[in-house]
Amino acid sequence: MPTFVHQISSTLTVKKVAFYTLGCKLNFSETSTIARQFEEKGFLKVDFQENPDIYIINTCSVTENADKKCKKLVREAKKISPDSYVAIIGCYAQLKPTEIAEIEGVDAVLGAAEKFRLLELLDGFAKEQETKVLASEISAATSFETAFSINDRTRTFLKVQDGCNYGCAFCTIPLARGKSRSSSIAQVLEAARAIADTEVKEVVLTGVNIGDFGIVDGKREERFADLVMALDEVAGIDRFRISSIEPNLLTNEVIEFVSRSMRFVPHFHIPLQSGSNTILRKMGRRYLRELYEDRVSKIKTLLPQACIGVDVIVGFPGETEELFLETYNFLNELDISYLHVFTYSERANTRAVDMEGVVPLKIRNERSKMLRILSEKKRRKFYEENLGQTFTVLFEEDIEDGMMHGFTENYIRVAAKYDPMLINELKLVTLDEVMGNGNVSVTEPVLVS
Repeated sequence: MPTFVHQISSTLTVKKVAFYTLGCKLNFSETSTIARQFEEKGFLKVDFQENPDIYIINTCSVTENADKKCKKLVREAKKISPDSYVAIIGCYAQLKPTEIAEIEGVDAVLGAAEKFRLLELLDGFAKEQETKVLASEISAATSFETAFSINDRTRTFLKVQDGCNYGCAFCTIPLARGKSRSSSIAQVLEAARAIADTEVKEVVLTGVNIGDFGIVDGKREERFADLVMALDEVAGIDRFRISSIEPNLLTNEVIEFVSRSMRFVPHFHIPLQSGSNTILRKMGRRYLRELYEDRVSKIKTLLPQACIGVDVIVGFPGETEELFLETYNFLNELDISYLHVFTYSERANTRAVDMEGVVPLKIRNERSKMLRILSEKKRRKFYEENLGQTFTVLFEEDIEDGMMHGFTENYIRVAAKYDPMLINELKLVTLDEVMGNGNVSVTEPVLVS
């Protein structure tokens, strides 16, 4: 009998699956959740180069040259594992399923409504003569799938919202992810408690438009402010961080609560996109620069040491030199900490693609460079303003040249001499000096009691 069991078990093979994610933290949280589905079914998760049987590539439509990146990944996958099964999911897969299906080596393409049903829809991952395309119209993406990443034991990205009801002229996300929809507060708390049982010490709330949290089956049931207040009571998680949130949805109530919270950190990332009201109106944004300025002022009044990050797009159609300088001067005068600069690029099926006043690519790039230089100045100024102050740093397994790194609660990246005992620990530090590489050196870390 033992011999017979051994003979059967030796013939069983565990299929290996590798994942690759392009784009935002929301994509990473979803990839991680899908990977756990595979592991629960007995698949072995491996690295990209470990000759897997199956590749799952999660794509992005915001990323420039999405088609080229997708083709390159498929090509590399086939070099490593020629007989592998390749499935493409994500925003680009929803927008261009037929185009992706024509890429040599792709076995399946799954859209927004299908990606979480991979194991069910591709049962057995048997290769067929033609590429399998399973991508419904985006109107079919109505359910919300909770997701969070756990491959980094220091922090996790917790998805609380998906889709968007806004119609910004430059954006394809509503076409790729559908209408705004959310988990319930109860479901988010359940996920947060599960995360609290792991080694994770920081949770980043993520979504397409997280300030719009609370829409279930097309109706508003709950509010983002109530979610924040409920999460603040979850034991076992030291930090919560709010990812990008629209300025018109970042209410005084949320800012005031963060200012007195013990767990929500003083870090806000608020998309601006343009400092010109003329361009904001053309973009279809739901605010003007005066509201944005008010949000920054409110934060800095209550949280003087808060970090404020800004998204900005340069080269949008109709952006003259004068209008660009409106944006530049507005940002220069704002009390912000860093910029994420995006060079406008045309996207099919958006209103902006047909607008007049196209800005030459050379000028777009020149303006991007100007704003990136401004961002470096803003970040350094913010860091220097905080020198001599004491903060709590969560050290990560991020080692470089004998130094380890971590972030303060207000998102200052610090460097300290490597000590394996510091990894995934919260330490009190005093910020000493801004180093040439942009990190801040600190005093000897002290364990938080």
